[in-house]
Amino acid sequence: MDLNLDALWMPFTANRDFKRSPRLLSKAQGMHYWTPEGRQVLDATSGLWCVNAGHARPRIVEAIARQAAEMDYAPPFQMGHPLAFELADRLLHIAPAGLDRVFFTNSGSESVDTALKIALAFQRVRGEPQRTRLIGRERGYHGVNIGGTALGGIGGNRKLFGSALSGVDHLRHTHDLARNAFSRGQPAHGAEFADDLERLIALHDASTIAAVIVEPMAGSTGALMPPQGYLQRLRQLCDQHGILLIFDEVITGFGRLGAPFAAQHYGVIPDLMTTAKGLTNGCVPMGAVFVKRELHDAFMQGPPTAIELPHGYTYSGHPLACAAALATLDTHAEEGLLTRATELHPAMEAAMHSLAGLPHVIDVRNTGLVGAVEFAPREGAPGRRAFEVFLACWEAGVLVRATGDTIAISPPLIVSEAQLQHIADTLRTAITQVA
Repeated sequence: MDLNLDALWMPFTANRDFKRSPRLLSKAQGMHYWTPEGRQVLDATSGLWCVNAGHARPRIVEAIARQAAEMDYAPPFQMGHPLAFELADRLLHIAPAGLDRVFFTNSGSESVDTALKIALAFQRVRGEPQRTRLIGRERGYHGVNIGGTALGGIGGNRKLFGSALSGVDHLRHTHDLARNAFSRGQPAHGAEFADDLERLIALHDASTIAAVIVEPMAGSTGALMPPQGYLQRLRQLCDQHGILLIFDEVITGFGRLGAPFAAQHYGVIPDLMTTAKGLTNGCVPMGAVFVKRELHDAFMQGPPTAIELPHGYTYSGHPLACAAALATLDTHAEEGLLTRATELHPAMEAAMHSLAGLPHVIDVRNTGLVGAVEFAPREGAPGRRAFEVFLACWEAGVLVRATGDTIAISPPLIVSEAQLQHIADTLRTAITQVA
């Protein structure tokens, strides 16, 4: 294939390195991609944590084509279309209890910034405008818009944009290799890390803090599972001090951990919840923010002709995205995909932990259909060992994800036990080869 690669500035990519040896995908079906040369590659990452139901599912493809022919676009400001209302109502049937209002966006990044704006605005409309500080967490990832970048805790994602990231603070991360290495499911130690919020409250005063945002399971920083009791303690502290709790479920939403959402899996309900990725099975960009009714209702005051929340996007609730999302929900329901990770958890756990003891492996962790293998960093070249494992797996026909010194696995929910074992076997060979 004769392509001019120079015109495209690629996201989150070492552009010069990639363009010397491109890794191109041209077709996808079910559990697999194909390269332009016809080589089959098993997708062990659900695309980018988003293709939960597998690729090119007929019901979803047909729904998008049908909707494009019927109505390609409808304006969302002061207008509406039936699919947006139908989708919002359908989502409430699988949402955590109490999260019963939905605001549509176009991505996880937009969902995060929307949730942050709603949190700040809520504090103002309820009479506490001094609550303007937002708290994130070290090693957190909340997309790449300016609010999400500010609240994120991955240094490399922040350093070029530092001057715009004031007015926030961060909890310490929960990764504790000394006590929790090779945990299965939630680590036993670390609930007390939530008490770091009390340190920030003492520093800034609770009356200045609007919200805390965390990923229930931190995905992009290497699949960090919450310690037992951690999320419950965080919820307790937020309630005690009048602080809103936001869960970023862009990765964990729509069946990844074995329940529709991590809030249900862990038994902790936030005040707002951000989603995207699996909402449309990755087919059409879309996100959604779930909001407790009391937050929504606080805005419903003043003249009924006034705009209550001056926020939204040209493509909020886009007809094609709504059609894709509704068909995705149908596919999930028909095949029991939102809970299938619970069934496959033992096979996933066994496959991942079979890699313990390989050269330079310092941790293996898993939950639902998420697994991670962490390596000791190579001296003078942090992240390089994991990237070389990623390349070796790619050459062997399995797509995994390298993030720092960790390889993360998050296959589509349609994966078989045999395919989980094949992923682990490919990783074993690659890790041994790279060592």
